[in-house]
Order: sequence, then C-alpha cells, then structure tokens
Amino acid sequence: MLRQLTAALFNAFAYEPQSTRVDSPIDDALKSRQGVCQDFAHIMIALVRTMGVPCRYVSGYLFHRADDRDRSTDGATHAWAEALLPDLGWVGFDPTNNLIASDRHVRVAVGRDYDDVPPTRGVYQGTSGVRAELAVAVTVGSVVPTGGESLPFVPWMSRQAEAPFTDQAAAQQQQ
Repeated sequence: MLRQLTAALFNAFAYEPQSTRVDSPIDDALKSRQGVCQDFAHIMIALVRTMGVPCRYVSGYLFHRADDRDRSTDGATHAWAEALLPDLGWVGFDPTNNLIASDRHVRVAVGRDYDDVPPTRGVYQGTSGVRAELAVAVTVGSVVPTGGESLPFVPWMSRQAEAPFTDQAAAQQQQ
C-alpha cells in the first residue's frame, strides 16, 4: 500500500524547484500539483499518518548516479518519509523519485517534519563584510576501519526483532 502511495504521489505531482518555500503550507503544493522533495515528503507523511501508520520526516542527501533518473537536484539536500512497519522497523519511501530508500539515501536527521530537522540551522547577529557560503558533496568510497577490525554493515533501515510493534510505540511516534 505504501509503495503504491509513493508511486501515486510521484505520478500526480511535478517536481518543480523553487515552486514552494520551506515555510509554504502543504496546501500550496496540493493546489498547484507541484513542489520539491520536502513537499512530497510532507504530503506522504500526512496521508500515511491518517492510515494509523507512524511516519516521520527524513532530511539528508541523495547520491546521484549517471544511470539513475532522479528528479531531485544533484548536490542539494533531500527529504523523504520513513514509516514504521511491523517486523521491518523504519522503512524509507521517496515519493519525489518513486523509490524505496536505499544506500543512496544519506540520512542526516529525522523528525516530525521539516521544522524539526532542517538541513542547516544557525543564527548570526551583527554585520559582516564577509560572505558565508556552504557547499556539500557526497563522495562514495570504501570505509577503512582503524585497528584492523572490520566494521559490521548497519543498514539505514533498522530491523527491531526483539522490539515488536506496539500501540504505545505508534502513539509515541504520532506525537
């Protein structure tokens, strides 16, 4: 059902950079049938939560490869949703690109919505003659463990076999 919802959002909405702002209400994207990844994620989260499935907002990056047909902008921050599924844990759904989140999705933070986990946050007060700029790049390479030990593979999608899905866990996430 969630995979079908991801595809339906992908097909119903156009990815259009600068069509909304970070503080645009969800209604703007719904009316215009266009938006950016944070709009796609917010719409999906709202729909999934109404079905009683705990769902959260993920802020991060998407690694773009030459052969992928991603709609999101290469090098920009990215957003998607994660739903808490029984026996699977948190599973990521990317309605912007019609994907189930994979190792190309670099998770930086999770929260209820964009306001909980903006990709950059900071405060500057005063005047300055210096212009501040921020650049981010995702580089893929092998991990070399220190001390000769091998690192276990830990996927972004957790499997919580010892912690069964409960109504209490769902209620906590919905809050």
